[in-house]
Amino acid sequence: MKITVKLYAGLAKHLPAGARENAVEMDIDAGATPGDVIALLGAPAQHCHLVLVNGIFRTPQERATVALEPGDVLAIWPPVAGG
Repeated sequence: MKITVKLYAGLAKHLPAGARENAVEMDIDAGATPGDVIALLGAPAQHCHLVLVNGIFRTPQERATVALEPGDVLAIWPPVAGG
């Protein structure tokens, strides 16, 4: 099934070839979770601070249990610091 993955800031380097700007359409297995996609991309889970599925925040626990659906948009940000 196809989903869109968006990685921001330093995480963007983990996007596969063919990514445009910070997003790519990926074909993943049915039943895959956000955690599965993070692992598939090789992004360090501890750097995936803010994880949204279709604009809805997913806690670290949900990332391993909520199955993605065809057409979902998975957006991930690292921790940010500012002043």
